[in-house]
Amino acid sequence: MFRLQGSKVLAVDMTGDAVKAKNGSMVAYDGQMAFKKLSGGGEGIRGMVTRRITGEQMTLMEVKGHGTCWFADRASEINLVGLQGDKLFVESSNLLATDSGLRTGTAFTGVRGASQGNGLFTTTIEGHGQAAIMSDGPAVVLRVSAQYPLTVDPGAYIAHQGNLRQSFQSGVTFRTFMGEGGGEAFQIRFEGDGVVYVQPSERNTIAGEV
Repeated sequence: MFRLQGSKVLAVDMTGDAVKAKNGSMVAYDGQMAFKKLSGGGEGIRGMVTRRITGEQMTLMEVKGHGTCWFADRASEINLVGLQGDKLFVESSNLLATDSGLRTGTAFTGVRGASQGNGLFTTTIEGHGQAAIMSDGPAVVLRVSAQYPLTVDPGAYIAHQGNLRQSFQSGVTFRTFMGEGGGEAFQIRFEGDGVVYVQPSERNTIAGEV
């Protein structure tokens, strides 16, 4: 159902089913489509309340119908992720669309959320189906294993999946080490078995001002 046209446009072919997408991301469609704005990114009342408390900004719309709908957002690169009953953790600002077989929710992230100024929760997607996530520049998928843990700049982090544990550390920062000063106050360390998606451009974070 999900396919890319180039690297910056997502085409979704629908036969009466539905897709959830970032509000305002539809750029064109053919056939018969119905659009409905959804309140909150999580499922049900709990998701709505959680997002209101944490202040995380995520507005979705539901598109349902017969035909093809095209989505894009600020010329961002789009990456397709297939889920087979597992869970994907993704920054809400990097989520473009999910198909009807996936559920969205929230998960506590602790210090990383506070350091980025995005609240203390991140978006979770789970089930069977496809999700489209965005990146500023082509995303890089990095493997994490027991022998090779991974440390990531929080401004470059997009998403992760698999059996991974997160921890947060401070100290010499990437940009400070390069002599640019004002680097990230926190780094994210991933251990376990899974993959981490990073972008080659950093979003602005509160930690970057420390």
